[in-house]
Amino acid sequence: VSGIVTLPGGVLADIFRRHWGLILALCMGFFGVGWLLVGQAPIFPVLLIGVSVVATAASMWHLPALASLSHHYSHRRGTALSFHGIGGNIGDAVSPVVTGFLLGYLAWKDILSIYAVVPMALAFLVFWAFRDIGKDLHEENTGNDTGQLAQTRKILRNPLIWMITIIGGIRGMAFVALVTFLPSYLSNDLELSDLMRGVYFGLLVAVGIFFTPIMGYLSDRFGRREILIPGMIFLSVVVMLMSVFQDRNVLLLLICLLGTFFYSDQPILTAAALDIVGEGVATTTLGSLSFAKFVLSASSPLVAGFLYENYSMDYVFYYVAALMIFAALLLSFTPLKSSSSHEGHHHH
Repeated sequence: VSGIVTLPGGVLADIFRRHWGLILALCMGFFGVGWLLVGQAPIFPVLLIGVSVVATAASMWHLPALASLSHHYSHRRGTALSFHGIGGNIGDAVSPVVTGFLLGYLAWKDILSIYAVVPMALAFLVFWAFRDIGKDLHEENTGNDTGQLAQTRKILRNPLIWMITIIGGIRGMAFVALVTFLPSYLSNDLELSDLMRGVYFGLLVAVGIFFTPIMGYLSDRFGRREILIPGMIFLSVVVMLMSVFQDRNVLLLLICLLGTFFYSDQPILTAAALDIVGEGVATTTLGSLSFAKFVLSASSPLVAGFLYENYSMDYVFYYVAALMIFAALLLSFTPLKSSSSHEGHHHH
């Protein structure tokens, strides 16, 4: 659902740019409504509706948020977009541990109801804080609305954007496969407790929180490819090592190494795409990127699940490593804008 929504969502977010504050507030509110439905679902279809509402709200939120960051920090885009992910990453790091702890005292339904109330309350704060967020952008681009469709068409014809999108999609496939089956591997094969599993995942994300903005900054300094290609090769090596060493302590170290780059290449790829398209159709571009990423990623857990069930986790690791290497190869043939020319034009 989150993938399907991003395509029309991106186009709509560009059209209703002056209402971005309201869009963000509604996303936050519906996020809560979705969890409420999940927590209180009397029948299975209601559960599915709830999950879909959550997914829609989450993926719509990122479009205006990323576009406004990209606009306000166009000369430090990699850094700004890397910081965007940190809020979510902190949540990802804290929540497995907190939820694991709360499950000792509360039923999951109660926990979800608590999780539902928070965003509903936050929605008002969001609207108040971001009520003007898209207006300055809108005023700069007024009269551009007729050009909107033409610009969108131009972007969708740009082979570079397609390459970045496909690379992002392959990277998404690797990410999803690993994130989906690492928990099963930790509990079934390595027999870790729920809490320890939360700690392993928390560590992965915590390292990511620290390194993601650094990588984003370096990509602004030295160029997107110069950071992305070595990073992807590094990740594939780490994942291959995971299949070699089945020891818990070594795995802990490898998970920390994985965190250094595991979350940082998506924001850098997004920055690379926005370097090319400029301002007017940023959310349309983001929407297309996310859509393609999700379409490719959606199949990946099925492939990984087949490998995990019929062979072993090692084959999931090989599959993930192969995807990363493939993405790095594609990237090495993709001529992105170099950062030096990019900075030059800002100094003039």
